[in-house]
Amino acid sequence: MLKYIKARLSLMMFLQFFIWGAWYATGGNYMKNHGMTDVIYLAYMASAVGSIVSPFFLGAIADRFFPVQKVLGVMHILSGIFVFCAPFFAEGASPSAPLFLGFLFLHMLCYMPTVSLATATAFHLLNNKEKEFPVIRVFGTLGWIAAGIIVSYLLQADATALPMRMSGIGGIMMGLYSFTLPHIPPRGAGKKFSVRDVIGADAFSKLKSKSFIIFITGLLLISVPFAAYFTYVPVYIGTAKIADPAFKMTFGQMSEVIFLLILPWFFSKFGLKWVMLTGMIAWTLRYALFAIAAPEATVWMIMVGILLHGACYDFVYVAGQVYIDQKATPAIRAQAQAMFVFISYGVGQGLGTLAAGFIFNHVMSDGNSLTQWRIFWTIPLLFAAIVTLLFIIGFKENKNPQSINAVAEQGE
Repeated sequence: MLKYIKARLSLMMFLQFFIWGAWYATGGNYMKNHGMTDVIYLAYMASAVGSIVSPFFLGAIADRFFPVQKVLGVMHILSGIFVFCAPFFAEGASPSAPLFLGFLFLHMLCYMPTVSLATATAFHLLNNKEKEFPVIRVFGTLGWIAAGIIVSYLLQADATALPMRMSGIGGIMMGLYSFTLPHIPPRGAGKKFSVRDVIGADAFSKLKSKSFIIFITGLLLISVPFAAYFTYVPVYIGTAKIADPAFKMTFGQMSEVIFLLILPWFFSKFGLKWVMLTGMIAWTLRYALFAIAAPEATVWMIMVGILLHGACYDFVYVAGQVYIDQKATPAIRAQAQAMFVFISYGVGQGLGTLAAGFIFNHVMSDGNSLTQWRIFWTIPLLFAAIVTLLFIIGFKENKNPQSINAVAEQGE
């Protein structure tokens, strides 16, 4: 029976991230192909806003009144319909960028809560969460990779509406599948809703120390340059005339699996400070490679920058969630993880998306100049370097010898 549940949860995770991966690395090139280059950042801003709003939705409604599998099903069906319909408003005789962006925004508002709900479903149904969840979570990464291979390498549809159509169909399929999952009652039934719980304010006050404040500040600041990656790297790859941009981006997810496997050893050997510094240095190196490669479109440098995604993501985001899990008591652990999502995926990446859009629209004349791309990537490079330096100077946490006992609960 347990083996059957694991198989079902693995399929759930595969579909969960297939939906996101199908369009997230192709959206920029699609918008560029339909005259919306100057508002690309707004499409990706929807993800950050969804990360901020979804905890309030989960805390106020989903967590108190409805079974998890039903909320998961309804939200996926709605999100699938919205993303499937969005391209209709970007094409045809009277294209409308506001309507296209509006439907994409509604898609992400419905989709982002499902990431936490899918994780909650897995945690509820597994007996040995620490041992079993990482294996099941890997299927989410495989789903993202599979989506990129299909829409970009096999179908070569990076600049078409097909990825969003596939994402929409995947969302509806996932919604119907969710209704067949085992019943999971609302976790917070009968509890009073609190905004402080949703954003983790009480958890922050209990964990507050000089080192923890520096950690949170470093996490917030490094999330700012993070936002430029999925928003503009696919457009950059297309400008460099590298075929199948979304497929090339999947190499980053492939490396994520490898770095996730070595993270436990690295974390126990060197502690949080050097794990996060490695991730921050990887961000700096990645943008340096993109900037240096730009004028001549040096393919190997661009690909190495993409392959660094595993270190950038796992050694900052996954390690950060592990650190919070180890610092927090069981009573505030959920609040602490909510605080992590709110600060990193929400506020940090939200500010970063706005900044990346501002820089792109002021630096790039048409998005096709490789020399201008060097200038564009130099700015997040300098920002990441400054954050890394400040973290080296400011963070004084002693090496934590504990082994890793949690994994990322969010998207790629």
